[in-house]
Formats: sequence, C-alpha cells, structure tokens
Amino acid sequence: MRFGPAGYPSEGKTPEGSLEYTRGLGLDALEVEFVRGARIRPERAAEIGAKAKELDIRLSCHAPYFISFNSDSDETRVKSIEWVTSTARGAHSLGAYIIVIHAASYGKHPETALQSVVDGLSKCKDVLDDEGIKDVILGVETMGKLGQFGTLDEIGAVMEQVDGVRPVLDVAHVHARGRGCLKTREDMEALIDKFFSLSGDIAHFHISCIKYGDKGEISHLPLESKDPDLQIMADILDGSRQECTFICESPLIEKDAVVFRDMFPSFRRRLEDFLLF
Repeated sequence: MRFGPAGYPSEGKTPEGSLEYTRGLGLDALEVEFVRGARIRPERAAEIGAKAKELDIRLSCHAPYFISFNSDSDETRVKSIEWVTSTARGAHSLGAYIIVIHAASYGKHPETALQSVVDGLSKCKDVLDDEGIKDVILGVETMGKLGQFGTLDEIGAVMEQVDGVRPVLDVAHVHARGRGCLKTREDMEALIDKFFSLSGDIAHFHISCIKYGDKGEISHLPLESKDPDLQIMADILDGSRQECTFICESPLIEKDAVVFRDMFPSFRRRLEDFLLF
C-alpha cells in the first residue's frame, strides 16, 4: 500500500523539495499533474525521477484535462493523441509507471464514445510502441459526471481491444455518478472486487470525498465530510495482498493522504507500537 498527494505540495517550493516534504510525512507516492500540458524537458524529468527513486516515492502522472477522443472536433481528437503521448513521454522520463486519462465526454454522440476511445488510445499506443516507450500504463479514470465516458464496464471494454490500458478507480467519482451509491460495506466490496479483476499488478486509486447532484460530480471535498465514508474501504483493504497506490485528490492533498493512510488498522497499530517504543 502506497499513499500520496495529487500534485507537488506547495510547502516544498520545488519539485525535489515537495518530494522531500512528502516523504517527511511518511508518504511514498505522488502524482505529477500535467493537467495543463506535459511541458517538461526529459533531462529535468530525469532529475526529478532520480530524487523520487532515492526517496522511494512511486510516481504517476495525470494527463491534460482537454482530452476528448469523442469530440465533434477533428482537431481535438488529433490533439488528444498528442496530449496522451506527450504525458507518457514525460512519465517515461520521470520513471512514473502510469498516466491517468480522462478519455472522453459522450457529447451529442454517446453511441460512438467507446469506439472513439478505442481508436484514439490504439493510435497513442502505436506511437509510443514505435518510440520504444512500453513501460507506461495508459490509465483510464472512472468519471463522476453522467455525461462522461468512464465506467468500469466501459474501461473493461476498452481493455479488450487495446493492450496496455488499465482502469484508475476514482472512488468519489463512482459515488457521485451513482448519486451516493457507496453507502455500505457490501457496496464498497462489490466495487473493489470488480476493480481488482481489471487492475493488473498495481491497483491505482484516486481518493477524496465529493459533492454531487442529479448529474453526478460537482466538486471534491475533504475526507472529513465522509461522503463516501472511506473508513469502510480502508477496513476492507487492510491486509489485502493486492498492491495499491492511493492518490489523494481532496482539497487537502497531502494532509488527507496521511489521514487516509492512518485509517488502515495495520498502519494505526504500527504507529501505536512506534509511539510506545
């Protein structure tokens, strides 16, 4: 189990400083946010990646928000390929193992969304394979709005046709899309079982709480709001043999990453033993 923030904590001032600050909190993962574009020189990415490796911090990257393989605009669909591939290049230079992608909106043509995502990610994979970049997973995120492509079933359908794709489970998004569907232990267990059947070697999670309405997601909230109650998920996963990365996307990125880590009974026991010692 690894835990960390979505983005560099501001207290660090520089990427290396943020990595050191993150490790100082006892966290060991971080998602580099390329949400406005992956503008980083390979040499600079390699320096940051070396620091993360030194500190034993597992890196991932988030691709730009502008991606939409089902757009009515030919230009947007073509640019979406470049946004994904440029993020993967940055991830490769950083030593990050996965990039997180918001694949598409349904728009006026929901019936074409699946094939559009398959076609777009297939082209991305071809480009990356040609460049020898085969160490970066294309992670398609579960989305929180009803108008967005990204249920686990949809992502599973993409995986059947495109190699190198895995789901990224944003638990709050699933909760919002289902208008508060994760209420009980049974609800959460069913979601986790389905996710683990698709996740591969490392299950990549986004965690937060969330405000939602009739159309799904409105905004992310701190974990103290308990909507959904992530203690339920921590209790289910405690002691799991599945390797997991938990990236906190609440407004309190590093603080709530620590809060969530400490929800796990095994981590609490470890902390109590340390304090007693």
